[in-house]
Amino acid sequence: MTQMTVNDRPVRFDMDPQTPLLWALRDAANLTGSKYGCGVGDCGACMVLVDGEALRSCLITLAEAEGRFITTIEGLSEDRSHPVQQAMVAEQAIQCGFCTPGIVMAAAALIQRNPDPSEADVREAVPNLCRCGVYPRLVRAIQRAGRVARRRERISAAPAPGIDMEDAARAVPALRADSAE
Repeated sequence: MTQMTVNDRPVRFDMDPQTPLLWALRDAANLTGSKYGCGVGDCGACMVLVDGEALRSCLITLAEAEGRFITTIEGLSEDRSHPVQQAMVAEQAIQCGFCTPGIVMAAAALIQRNPDPSEADVREAVPNLCRCGVYPRLVRAIQRAGRVARRRERISAAPAPGIDMEDAARAVPALRADSAE
């Protein structure tokens, strides 16, 4: 049995130790935010934080993850309040969304160690592939997240999930709680 901490909770996986971490997270823990994109570490859709470092979970076995601290997109913030999540929405840096969790995790690791990244820093630290081509907005979003993390800027973004539509309309005037006619 392999033990580790996933999203601040102790977890034991009764699976083959050579199973990629991605499949343990998705199939056994039902944490499906990390995506299977290529299975060879090229795309970054499966990116998670392992002891604070952005790593591709399709390339890490359960044996290699033993005793480590894993953070998935589900554990980054309960209410989508992480600066990277807020900035991605504010900068409209999300298209289809398939690659978004992996990009957010890579960007979160970057902002944690360098809250004032240059464009070159972003391009080096976030090698994820995005078929929708959001790269210019992605760089802006990650740099904006750094400003938020440094408390140089605030983002007035969408309300947290699960909020009542009327409360959302008050929080974000662009949303309206009109009933369907």
